[in-house]
Amino acid sequence: MKILVINCGSSSLKFQLIDSETENVLGKGICERIGIDGRIVFTPGDGDKITNDTAIPDHNRAIELVIEALTNKDTGVIASLDEIGAVGHRIVHGGEKFTKSVVIDEEVIKAIEEVSDLAPLHNPANLIGIEACKKAMPGVPMVAVFDTAFHQTMPEEAYLYGIPYSLYEKYKIRRYGFHGTSHSYVSKRAAEMLGKDYNNLKTIVCHLGNGASVSAVKDGRCVDTSMGLTPLEGLIMGTRSGDIDPSVVEFIMKKEGLDVAEAENVLNKKSGVYGLSGDVSSDFRDLEDGYFKGDKGCIRAINTFCYRVAKYIGSYAAAMDGVDCICFTAGVGENGPLVRNIICDRLGFLGVKIDKDANEVHGKEKEVSTSDSKVKVLVVPTNEELAIARDTNELCK
Repeated sequence: MKILVINCGSSSLKFQLIDSETENVLGKGICERIGIDGRIVFTPGDGDKITNDTAIPDHNRAIELVIEALTNKDTGVIASLDEIGAVGHRIVHGGEKFTKSVVIDEEVIKAIEEVSDLAPLHNPANLIGIEACKKAMPGVPMVAVFDTAFHQTMPEEAYLYGIPYSLYEKYKIRRYGFHGTSHSYVSKRAAEMLGKDYNNLKTIVCHLGNGASVSAVKDGRCVDTSMGLTPLEGLIMGTRSGDIDPSVVEFIMKKEGLDVAEAENVLNKKSGVYGLSGDVSSDFRDLEDGYFKGDKGCIRAINTFCYRVAKYIGSYAAAMDGVDCICFTAGVGENGPLVRNIICDRLGFLGVKIDKDANEVHGKEKEVSTSDSKVKVLVVPTNEELAIARDTNELCK
């Protein structure tokens, strides 16, 4: 079965067409600047990228362009829509209701709408993508795959905040976690790489990119994760602050004369390694260049980021009473030998030993710890689209 994977944002729509039998990517691309002007970039199989600047006023038009790209007589990869057996949608927030992927029906759509206040920038856009696909492909089964679902196995002591319990009961204010599809895929792939039983393994997954999170996976279940009610909590990220004293928000508001929305903008878009570097960049490639050139801001940003990751790894080793495997994934985790080195050098107390030569790897699966390291350290490229396709196939086959 050919499965179309849709990842719909407020002004973008990423897509992949995957053959569920071979798990090959038949075609992939992105519709950008939706509602602004518009561009679609499409790569058929192993072919060259095809870029087309064209008006994309809304997501309905974006879906039309995706279908046109996939079925194009000259550069497309399928003859007609009839070849698409199912559509898998990435949904950012599923609240407490969704603990696994589900086939989309009206009840599911209503439930996603009900938790949209927990992800106001993402869930509405995800719903728009669902409706656009329903309109373009009536009758084709669709599946919702939730970023939060994998983390719903966390115990109460891990997901509750130290606030009045009545606020949790009324508003469901708690830690939900994100990047769940990636954490699930990488932790399972790590078990395969090591030839170990997934349900008898203690794994820490470090999803390090512009958005970054860490999870503790014990015996096949997530028992803790760094992101919280929103993706702002946890690690220092590209432009997000991560963990801070809540009173800092009020302090900044008073000192800078900001309202709540303006303060949130500072924490979400002007902080993280970008802010720590002195506004040099949120891109770790730029920061690494500065690091090796001796730029104090870049050195400060990278060292502080790595310290925070190492601290989370240590705490999650405590939460699981040990750790067998530490995985690095996502843009920085997969392509950042410097970051991996600095983090692992702080983990000697766990018996972690990194092989500096093996660690010079970019975007490929590899064990980068030494043979005598007590904890295995792996680089595992994530594949959220494949994970979505697998769930979709399982529910629709």
